[in-house]
Amino acid sequence: MELRIAGLDHPDAVALNDEVQSYYRRIYGDGDLTSLLSEQFEAPRGVYLVGYDGDRAVASGAWRALDPEPADDVVREGDAEIKRMYVVPDVRGKGHARAVLAELERTALAAGRRRMVLETGTEQPDAVALYASSGYTPIGTFGYHRDDPRSRCFAKNLA
Repeated sequence: MELRIAGLDHPDAVALNDEVQSYYRRIYGDGDLTSLLSEQFEAPRGVYLVGYDGDRAVASGAWRALDPEPADDVVREGDAEIKRMYVVPDVRGKGHARAVLAELERTALAAGRRRMVLETGTEQPDAVALYASSGYTPIGTFGYHRDDPRSRCFAKNLA
């Protein structure tokens, strides 16, 4: 798989995002309603990756700088938030998610970010297992879905 930097509005990123939103609707009843803006994924404050198998877009993942809010005791200065991790179903199990995750961590560290944070959910046991086996540990909830009892948040120090 070849990883390429793409914009949030790149046609392949849009198509993969549509797939992941459809998946969220099937398992949670709604998509991820977190607001995302293209500029949040532009260097040096973010990266959006699309993974290709030949000419076919098969995976995506992104990070954006996440600044703490005044009443937030979970998010820290220097955090990067993972968004839109997805691998199309027929190529899962080939290490694509790990490759995307490793590149997200590498680029975030290179951009000066010190910790990766993410939110997933109880209906995504494969995602929880991927993050746990990659060194991520549970933290308090944050973000749009912080009050959803199905929300699970994790972090990993990069340095």
